[in-house]
Amino acid sequence: MAIQTEQIGSIPRPASLIRAVAEFHAARLSGAALEEEYAKALRDTFERLEQTGSPVMTDGEQTKPSFATYALAGLANLAPDGVVIPFADGHTRQLPRLTRGPFRYGVHAAQYVKAARGYTQRPIKQAVISASAMSLLYPSQGIPGYPREEFIADLVAEAEEDIRGSLLAGASNVQIDFTEARLSLKLDPTGGLLRSFVGLNNQVLESFTPEERRQIGVHVCPGGDHDSTHSADVDYAALLPELFKLNVGRFYLQMASEPDRKGVLATVKQALRPDHLVFIGVIDPISSEIETPAQVRDRILEAASIIPLEQLGTTDDCGFAPFADDVSTARETAFSKIRSRVEGTELAARELGI
Repeated sequence: MAIQTEQIGSIPRPASLIRAVAEFHAARLSGAALEEEYAKALRDTFERLEQTGSPVMTDGEQTKPSFATYALAGLANLAPDGVVIPFADGHTRQLPRLTRGPFRYGVHAAQYVKAARGYTQRPIKQAVISASAMSLLYPSQGIPGYPREEFIADLVAEAEEDIRGSLLAGASNVQIDFTEARLSLKLDPTGGLLRSFVGLNNQVLESFTPEERRQIGVHVCPGGDHDSTHSADVDYAALLPELFKLNVGRFYLQMASEPDRKGVLATVKQALRPDHLVFIGVIDPISSEIETPAQVRDRILEAASIIPLEQLGTTDDCGFAPFADDVSTARETAFSKIRSRVEGTELAARELGI
């Protein structure tokens, strides 16, 4: 497409898959039967994404328990009482806590890329969790015999492998999910926590070449779970200058739901380097309203009046169901919104004469 467009990642799982996962965890469904349900969901996801005209595919995270915890599957050195993330509507999500070292991923994202290749020949984008999010697993009181410095070294190696393995498996690009970036400014308004997060993620990125970094991007948003956010009240202006210090080539920014889009876009323009590509959110997954292609077009034209066109792409504000049990958005609604993004992006390109 003349203007690049990609979805962030997650798509609501079919009701049959959600039931199957619950039955499996209750020991009432075999692993083989669950794998069949996963395969059905993946096949349906890729078929319907292709029907929307999406030029870049994702697996919709159909087989992930969540965007944040897929890497922890099967680990035996975790306790359930880790960091709690509160959302505006009062509900919470809780990360596990690491109980002993060494820290290793139970699952690397390359396996999702390899599985996806069996369903499509179009380019595949793979989302991975940030090292900074995984750093929250380490308890503040420390772990006897496993100092934080050793944990960080292990974590950086695992996060690097998650990205590199995805690229080697054939991903056209890799997106680092960094939704804790905006939340960090709510927890620490001085920006110290955010700077430490950016520094940690840059440690992971140091081992990649400039050419490889052009295939690596970062996604930020104020969270999106059960139609609620965790940090929408944090000013983007406090986040963006530090965010653009990340050594990546692609930035995926929530924008559709932002009340002052022009102001934020002006801040983005100031932070942009010539080698950056910025995908702005033109779809709000939290809203039940299905945007029209014309609405999407107008949002792109607004952005194109501020951001250099050769550095502009489009996306969704965030995933439609980052946690597997989130059914607040219907699967049909998600695909309709994606189709509107694709069609609206084409409309904007024609109007801009490209």
